[in-house]
Amino acid sequence: MAENHPGIGKIFSVKPKLKPISKKSTTPESKYWKSFKPQPIQTLISSITSLCFSPTSPHDFAATHSATVTIFSSQSLEPKSTISAFSDTATSASFRSDGRLIAAGSHSGIVQVFDVKTRTSLRHLRGHSRPVHLVRYPRIDKLHLFSGGDDAVVKFWDVASETQILGLIGHKDYVRCGDSSPSSDDMFATGSYDHTIRLWDVRVSSGSSVMEVNHGKPVEDVIFLPSGGLIATAGGNSVKIWDVIGGGKLLYSMESHNKTVASICVGKIGKQTGEEAQQDRILSVSLDGYMKVFDYSKLKITHSMRFPSPLLSIGISPDCSTRVIGTSNGIIYAGKRKTNQNLGSEIGNFVGLEPIKEAPKRVLRPSYFRYFHRGQNEKPSDGDFLIMRKKVKLAEHDKLLKKFNHKEALVSALKRKNPENIMAVMEELVARKKLLRSVSNLETDEELGLLLGFLQRYSTMPRYAGLLMKLAKKVVEMRAEDVVTSDVLKGHIRNIQRSVEEEIRIQQSLQEIQGIISPLLKIAGRR
Repeated sequence: MAENHPGIGKIFSVKPKLKPISKKSTTPESKYWKSFKPQPIQTLISSITSLCFSPTSPHDFAATHSATVTIFSSQSLEPKSTISAFSDTATSASFRSDGRLIAAGSHSGIVQVFDVKTRTSLRHLRGHSRPVHLVRYPRIDKLHLFSGGDDAVVKFWDVASETQILGLIGHKDYVRCGDSSPSSDDMFATGSYDHTIRLWDVRVSSGSSVMEVNHGKPVEDVIFLPSGGLIATAGGNSVKIWDVIGGGKLLYSMESHNKTVASICVGKIGKQTGEEAQQDRILSVSLDGYMKVFDYSKLKITHSMRFPSPLLSIGISPDCSTRVIGTSNGIIYAGKRKTNQNLGSEIGNFVGLEPIKEAPKRVLRPSYFRYFHRGQNEKPSDGDFLIMRKKVKLAEHDKLLKKFNHKEALVSALKRKNPENIMAVMEELVARKKLLRSVSNLETDEELGLLLGFLQRYSTMPRYAGLLMKLAKKVVEMRAEDVVTSDVLKGHIRNIQRSVEEEIRIQQSLQEIQGIISPLLKIAGRR
């Protein structure tokens, strides 16, 4: 037909259209990260600015949003408690190493420390003049924490006394992130919007940073990698790895996100024990809605997952069983890993080994005769230790202090006439600010006489004089009317006066002897 009609084009046989073949990622590592089935938690109403896991089992996690810190159960992924004692937006929650306390900053510039169980505010650390965006406890230290904020100052705090130990000045813009070193509780790194990451050591007397690196963009997050010799920083659309031991050398820059990387953390994959130990991965989330897993030993992306909204924060539990991701619209995507039975096969395939099936062990039950004779023929080995639990017997004054009966505890210690115990009780009362009140509550002349007799005997002893001389002066001022009306108490006061006068004479004699000996020692030294 085409030959008879030259104006008509050639006719070809019809072929099916070629469609793109989807390449699904089926690697064992992708299966591992997909096993964290994300479940959206929509109980929060504002952006999730930070996520933090408790270091202790069962590894509950805390989320900061609006003027609230909410603690979730890692088992049920349901809210357990809510801390709302903030006057402004809450930021950067951080658990202490034992998981009993949690600290958080706020836009009011105050760092607060809370009891996790009772949710009561225990400490208020005031020192920042602008909003606080960084609060971190060291890995092991329970007594200190460091903070940073929009005033560009990093502060190191003594939590117990609510005092600032160091004010570290070096950043020139907002301090927004930081992490403590796993190798030393005295070192930590902070990141700022001035594009720099500074490494601080609180043992340096000058108060200046010991190392500085430039990320090139405002730094949103910084973490120490488990070895302690590397740090990873996030800023702009890149995640960079730096060698701390090598003086801040840039090792690699990962630029796989399209928008700003908001948060990073470290996760693990691999077997718990054996020849194939766990391998570390860097997990990053970005405003482009992607979570990416980066293998920094091979310098490549091993997994990627997209979420329907911008991501602001990420956290993974220490036992790598729970992963949580916070978004800008108040949704937390929390996922728990599969059961150990299913996970064992995946990890075994990941390292090239099949899981070994162990034969089920026979469990002894009370219905068996051997149940009542188990362990009787066992002999102790060389490495066994015998642990004896001794019940601590409290003295009478300790029991009274435990019940907050301060005056009775002081009288009980005075009757025992043990100077070390009496001084210990007095120092405890000073710490509780109850010593003078206990002295004023001594009702009978006998009780006051016990105190004056103790002051007479031990107030001039050098090891006790620092406290007892001041106490003796206060006792005379407070109980002057009682002393005037009692001859016995007057006698104690006279004895105290004689002891003090005798001590003054001894000190004067010692000074005279010192004045005689000092020139002789100088002359002998010249020869």
